Amino acid sequence: MDEKHALRTRLRAARRAHVEALPETVRGLILLRPPAPVAARVPVGSVVGLYHANPVEAPTGGYARWFFENGRHLALPWFADRAAPMSFRAWRDPFDLSDLVPGPWGALQPDESAAELVPAVAFVPLLGFTADGQRLGQGGGHYDRWLADHPATLPIGLAWDIQLCDSLPLEAHDRALAAVVTPTRIYEEQD
Repeated sequence: MDEKHALRTRLRAARRAHVEALPETVRGLILLRPPAPVAARVPVGSVVGLYHANPVEAPTGGYARWFFENGRHLALPWFADRAAPMSFRAWRDPFDLSDLVPGPWGALQPDESAAELVPAVAFVPLLGFTADGQRLGQGGGHYDRWLADHPATLPIGLAWDIQLCDSLPLEAHDRALAAVVTPTRIYEEQD
């Protein structure tokens, strides 16, 4: 078992245990809106890329509703099939999930009629991160490839505090995040 695989297994278990220990009432209050310094990095009228969080990922629903109500356009990852590259497509209404359908991996995504968009800012999921913005993803490389093809997009991670790591095994294609937001702190890229 390679180092990244073992680390992903450990981080998934820690994340799941952390979320399961949170009272339901607390889970509903976490990450309801972006902190002011993060919101300021997302211009009015711009496209915001989010992900539809699974039950143990840092939630994005509050951010989606806040950005939508405050003049931003939303997009979610979209896959034609498991072998297709990731793109982003318009998410028309974060208060009503009726324009979303299960994608190839079961995650909700816009239907195929939604317009393809390129986010100015992309909030990305992760399994682990470092204080200087390094990210360990699920292992499929979808975000790494998409971010490499869209270097003007500002990548920001959303995470639980438990996902902070002292260091991560890095590869040449890994791109640091501009910031990572947790329920208690913003970690920003150091100049």
